[in-house]
Amino acid sequence: MDIQVNGPAELERLAVSNDHIPHPVVGEPAAGAASPHESASLHVSGEALYTDDIPELRGTLYAALGLSQRAHARITEMDLEAVRQAPGVIDVLVAGDIPGENNCGPVLHDDPLLADGRVQYLGQPVFMVVAESVDAARRAARLGVLQYDSLPHRLTPQEARAANARTTLGDLRLQQGDVQAALDAAPHHARGTFQCGDQEQFYLEGQISYAIPQEKDGMLVLCSTQHPSEMQAVVGHALGWQAHQVRVECRRIGGGFGGKESQSALFACLASVAAHRLGRPVKLRVDRDDDFMITGKRHGFWYEFDYGFDDDGRILGVRLDMTLRSGFSADLSEAVASRALCHFDNAYYIPAADIHTLCGKTHTQSNTAFRGFGGPQGALVTEVVIERIARFLGKDALDVRRLNFYGTDTRNVTPYGQVVEGNLIGPLVDELERSSDYRERRRAVAEFNACNPILKKGLALTPVKFGISFNVPAFNQAGALVHIYRDGSVLVNHGGTEMGQGLNTKVAQIVANTLGLDLDCVRITATDTYKVVNTSATAASTGTDLNGKAAEDAALTLRARLAGFAARQYGGQPEDVVFAWRQVSVQGRTIPFAQLVDEAYWDRVQLWSDGFYATPGIHWDKATSHGSPFYYFAFGAAVSEVVVDTLTGEWKLLRADILHDAGASINPAIDIGQIEGGYIQGMGWLTTEELVWRADGRLMTHAPSTYKIPAISDCPRDFRVRLYTARNHKDSVHHSKAVGEPPLLHGISVFNAITDAVAAVGDGRQSPDLCAPATPEAILRAIEGVRQHGAA
Repeated sequence: MDIQVNGPAELERLAVSNDHIPHPVVGEPAAGAASPHESASLHVSGEALYTDDIPELRGTLYAALGLSQRAHARITEMDLEAVRQAPGVIDVLVAGDIPGENNCGPVLHDDPLLADGRVQYLGQPVFMVVAESVDAARRAARLGVLQYDSLPHRLTPQEARAANARTTLGDLRLQQGDVQAALDAAPHHARGTFQCGDQEQFYLEGQISYAIPQEKDGMLVLCSTQHPSEMQAVVGHALGWQAHQVRVECRRIGGGFGGKESQSALFACLASVAAHRLGRPVKLRVDRDDDFMITGKRHGFWYEFDYGFDDDGRILGVRLDMTLRSGFSADLSEAVASRALCHFDNAYYIPAADIHTLCGKTHTQSNTAFRGFGGPQGALVTEVVIERIARFLGKDALDVRRLNFYGTDTRNVTPYGQVVEGNLIGPLVDELERSSDYRERRRAVAEFNACNPILKKGLALTPVKFGISFNVPAFNQAGALVHIYRDGSVLVNHGGTEMGQGLNTKVAQIVANTLGLDLDCVRITATDTYKVVNTSATAASTGTDLNGKAAEDAALTLRARLAGFAARQYGGQPEDVVFAWRQVSVQGRTIPFAQLVDEAYWDRVQLWSDGFYATPGIHWDKATSHGSPFYYFAFGAAVSEVVVDTLTGEWKLLRADILHDAGASINPAIDIGQIEGGYIQGMGWLTTEELVWRADGRLMTHAPSTYKIPAISDCPRDFRVRLYTARNHKDSVHHSKAVGEPPLLHGISVFNAITDAVAAVGDGRQSPDLCAPATPEAILRAIEGVRQHGAA
């Protein structure tokens, strides 16, 4: 599949004609077709139901949260009388009103639903108001009067490192080879520090839960979450109930990116506690400002590094310390640190390494999962260092990268001990170098920079090797239910969450393909903890890998039953029965699928089945940080070209070329969209999306007016995205590969291109002192540094 968009005019033509994607026709295999997203028409028409769109029951109440105004303090007095007396207020709840456990931490029990005596970040929920209207609840929540005894607070990972303050029980360390000997023998060193900032989730739909009391102490929670089973568990804990008393349902969410994996719990729990206490439905939907203030972001990282390398640029050894801004509680920080540990190598063979991570405790929002889950932060530092090595040696960075790429027969073992099987990075980069005209454009950039004292262009090609699987082996499992009705239509339920990424579309394609049906024969229902139980979060890019395999397993069971019945009914062997074109072929006869199903019903054939899948071959030793944590690797590469105004620090992305490995794509159109979106989101993280905390701990960038995500005008006019042609060598579903997280790392090429342009202010050999995000202010500071170095 080769989809390429060259400029806005071409994009407009394709949008009108749709001649760039092969739409499926009746009888065509559903898997592999570029079918539209199953809810696309509902999204654009406004008919798609999100949690806040679900018709409310009579008597519904609305909740709002009262937030801390200190970063770290003891609460000495809490006067909520004005809150209780405010118009429309029904009830006010504090920590002591929670009947069960006052905790929503997914790993450690260190994350209170409502602060109890001590607050640990500015914006932490302290009390909850329940009122007759949203407006009444939010107005009342601002009336609480709290007195504090302030305590010392930390805001940066550097401060956490200096204080040796951590949120987890221990640090993670990966050691491979004799690092000290490798560094001592290295002719050259790239030593220094680097920093990348946090990133706000900025999902279109904010955090929301709607809790509805059920008979016999039951609770239905309609929740915008990536992890319904986790919500079921924590709501049960907060109420002091068993899991079977809590049902969590989610049809779709308006974006998650990891921010609704664990942090939807606070909202689900508090809505449920209030609903049970009052015996009425309660909806808790925070506004955008409060969402920013309460919830965690991508972990910012502080790096201290020493990379030893030879005269050609070959990396010989690495010592790297990574300190995370974890926030006030553990949340998922340890897993994020582990992921960074396993991705610092990116696409490069590192013979000796000593990598240490510290989950630094800061008095800020507790940071959480975010697309890539530590992988982007791990890969970023090595990509930045390779650029520095190349500038020091006077080489093209692509040549240095090639020299360090993983091999296929040798130099193919990661620092954590896993063999890089199915390695495509060499041929994929070769193809992208040719198709993007990298060498010609590199010469053109040099000529442009020589003639232009104000505007400077930069060009960078960066690769991606991204491991796919949860780094906790137990999470790599999924279940599904598939029902065939007597008219031949099919209903599917699985444990994944649809968040716009096309999971339901792909699962429907897989089931349709297995049963020989068209896509319109299959319907996916809302994720429901009363249907498929004990599910894993829809995260780590495993949604289709896990749930698709589980649904396929159920569909294969049903196909085998129908084939057995067809053979008994019409003769022949079950293995010779063919399902295709909405028909079943057996012994030279062709029978409509619906007819065979109806006949099977009358013969008492079971027409529903469960399915299950557990990813094989994954193991991980946390104590040594060694093992095989990934089922397979996805590969890719991106070329980005930018121009920087050296007078203002403004920059523009001129062109992007991306070649990405999606295996045998189940849906090329959806995969292309995921690659485009991931690239732009990664670009935003490293360039425009700056989170700023005031000295007292207040987050100043807590709204769209002060926090800049990329807009359509930030996308390149020349945007070329292609899928690399290669089947997954592993037995993934239809030999496809995940495309949720890996493409975000392509955004690193934009940051490196900006750095390349800034270096061109001098002789190109000086590495600019530019950290991420590369805002115009940061770019100007880096430009001044290059100029001062040149003057010296």
